[in-house]
Amino acid sequence: MRQSRREEQLRDKEKSSTLKFFVDVQGKTKLETNLLSASLLPHYNTFEARALRVVVSDLSPQFPPAPDRTATTEADVLQSDPENSTVEDNLYVDQEGTPLAFGKDPATDKGPKVAVTAEIELGLDRIVELIQEAHDSDDGTADIVPTEKGVTLSANGVDPDPDAVESGGGFITLTEDDLYTMLEDLPESEQPLDAQIISNNGDGTILSKLIYNTVTTLYVGEKVMIEMPTWFFPSGAGPYSEGGKFSTHGEPNPTATFRFAEPIFIDKQQNFRVEIDIPDADVLKDLQRIYGPLFIWVVLDGYMTRGVQ
Repeated sequence: MRQSRREEQLRDKEKSSTLKFFVDVQGKTKLETNLLSASLLPHYNTFEARALRVVVSDLSPQFPPAPDRTATTEADVLQSDPENSTVEDNLYVDQEGTPLAFGKDPATDKGPKVAVTAEIELGLDRIVELIQEAHDSDDGTADIVPTEKGVTLSANGVDPDPDAVESGGGFITLTEDDLYTMLEDLPESEQPLDAQIISNNGDGTILSKLIYNTVTTLYVGEKVMIEMPTWFFPSGAGPYSEGGKFSTHGEPNPTATFRFAEPIFIDKQQNFRVEIDIPDADVLKDLQRIYGPLFIWVVLDGYMTRGVQ
């Protein structure tokens, strides 16, 4: 099994365009492999491979928090009219940093009012969370409070108190476009794929990107036994939903998978492996941006035999 763990990208684990299976068993759990030796069966055992399956997980990605990956933007601090919440305006403070009620001017001895602005630095996990919130909202925006970690307030030389500004009804509104602009400030290799930010957005799924853009090959003793696009090898396993909330590579039925017309024999002490190759460089660049947890299993299904000793 190949994997990228939570908050990691596939490129952190896989630098090559070829994913190799059954060749690395050190430090792996029983969930990841049941081989004891790399590319070899246990002593004196032979194996009749009758089916080959490729299983890809469809788990929700987890993105790294600040300070690992951060981006910044600036925005005005707003407040709503207490008599009409649909009316908004900049939040102002007097020269002592005290927030003013909506539409009010400071006392004559407090000097002119000053609008409060915010410099915002957010981690990738929080940016994606706000994008999803804005995407689901009616007006395409998401609000954050002035006291949120990563928010720094300023007001033309005046130092506003974040707690006082929040108590005075202050809030910061970011549009979906604002948040995507923050993402674009990150290096392209660290930006998550659209399919991992908003699912079912017409950009496909991570599963489809893997299945339809890769080639799977079974080697036995360095001989190619079969080489086909990965969609040729349905998983025959995993959750299944007609509601479209998640995706699977085929129906979760062991018979709903590819079966060899004739068994492929793997003799004792004979090397074997499976490789999933990503031929297109642009596709590879995209797939390496995938954030985990992501698990890819290759299953050889058949009969293990051992002669009488």
